[in-house]
Amino acid sequence: MKALIFAAGKGTRLKPFTDHHPKALAQVNGVPLLERNINYLKSFGIKDFVINIHHFGNQIVEFLNKNTNFGCNIEISDETGELLETGGGLIFARKFLDHGEDFLIMNADILTEININALVEYHKKIKDFATLAVSDRDSSRKLLFNDDLVLRGWLNVQSGEQRLAEFNKGFKALAFSGVHCINPAIFEKIKRTGKFSVMEEYLDLMQTEHIHGFVHDSILIDVGRPESVIEAEKHFK
Repeated sequence: MKALIFAAGKGTRLKPFTDHHPKALAQVNGVPLLERNINYLKSFGIKDFVINIHHFGNQIVEFLNKNTNFGCNIEISDETGELLETGGGLIFARKFLDHGEDFLIMNADILTEININALVEYHKKIKDFATLAVSDRDSSRKLLFNDDLVLRGWLNVQSGEQRLAEFNKGFKALAFSGVHCINPAIFEKIKRTGKFSVMEEYLDLMQTEHIHGFVHDSILIDVGRPESVIEAEKHFK
């Protein structure tokens, strides 16, 4: 299975580090996030990667070259011209991913111990085009699922704003974990072009399609702020 790692973002919450470096190279206990996540996915047998780059993308390329791609096959989806966000970045990387096989997407700035094999097995069993890893944890935004763990809405916890596919019948509110398993059929379903969030597409597609959540209870840390680096260093040695 191939994995797309989103490493293009500007990482503004990690300033001042990201004034001069890409957030994917921020270190936790001396090891860059990108290296940690490549090795994490390698532990599940994944050795083919696509990595999108934009902000100080040359530093990521140099880092990979210096480490001989960590023994993996790595293709670069170069968004130097324009940062396309997650949805636009996925479409831009289509030529690397649209080959009939399911693939994984992961954000470079999260650290987790989700069992990828269990996620993939669940995804293949339910035969969806998208399966989202989610967990019951604090988050300012939640996804809403019915009893069958089918996506039915989105909730802004602070403002109370909701986007629903149907009346909220006691939906489960779960936080997206930044890991999803995708079938390339998604490329025929996405309507937006240019710069957009893949979550916006999921929230449109939930009206007509089944998108399932995969619930995990593994640790997950969004290493997006300096204080979360400190938290991550307690758990990821």
